[in-house]
Amino acid sequence: MYSGIGSSLFKIVCLLSVLAMPAALHAKDFSERDPWEGYNRAIYSFNDVMDRYMMRPVATGYDTITPDFIQDRISNIFFNLLEVRNVFNDILQAKPGQAANDTGRFLINSTIGLVGMFDVAEKMGLPKSDGEDFGQTLVVWGVPQGPYVMLPFLGPRTVTSAASFPVDGLIHPLTYVTHVPTRNTQWSVELIDSRASYLKAEIMSKGDAYLFLRDAYLQRRDYLISDGAIEDDFGVDDEEFGFEDEF
Repeated sequence: MYSGIGSSLFKIVCLLSVLAMPAALHAKDFSERDPWEGYNRAIYSFNDVMDRYMMRPVATGYDTITPDFIQDRISNIFFNLLEVRNVFNDILQAKPGQAANDTGRFLINSTIGLVGMFDVAEKMGLPKSDGEDFGQTLVVWGVPQGPYVMLPFLGPRTVTSAASFPVDGLIHPLTYVTHVPTRNTQWSVELIDSRASYLKAEIMSKGDAYLFLRDAYLQRRDYLISDGAIEDDFGVDDEEFGFEDEF
């Protein structure tokens, strides 16, 4: 299903560690949702070391040699592919309007937008959503999120979102690229580009990095599951920092 551990090694730990940085500014206590904190901290330390010595140097080099315009185009291509997952979960969550919007975005951006490099659909009145995944679908169906858990290589999750990971992987179009070297290259470029996008956000993490990541992740999951009903007291837009919802 995936190109191996090299393609998914830090996919979530790199992305979600900064995905919800603005949300982490909220002074909320999520400790009651983290009953396995001892285990989670140990896995967090492992993932952090792996990222520090493997992914971050590569991402820093990529960010240094690749112009911002090119990085934006590459990111847009991969975000466009995620519209497939959005549509799948829109339908399962009985959101026909959103499903139509996301389908239109994928078709327009994949053609007129040159395989997603340019967000033409946005200019045509089809706004980008926060994104849907199968973990959100399970909660809509009544499955509890469950405790917070840190997974080796995969990073922060709730039990429900962890259980949904294989389904999300099956939906991703890159899974069905049959030429293995091409698929591996695509996964690697996506991973490096995503990691590089969040380098500038790392300065926002202060104090206990584990708690910062945990609270940020849980705040963001609550926001996504409630379709944005959680108010951002600070009025900070994710896109101001280049954050997008990939997982």
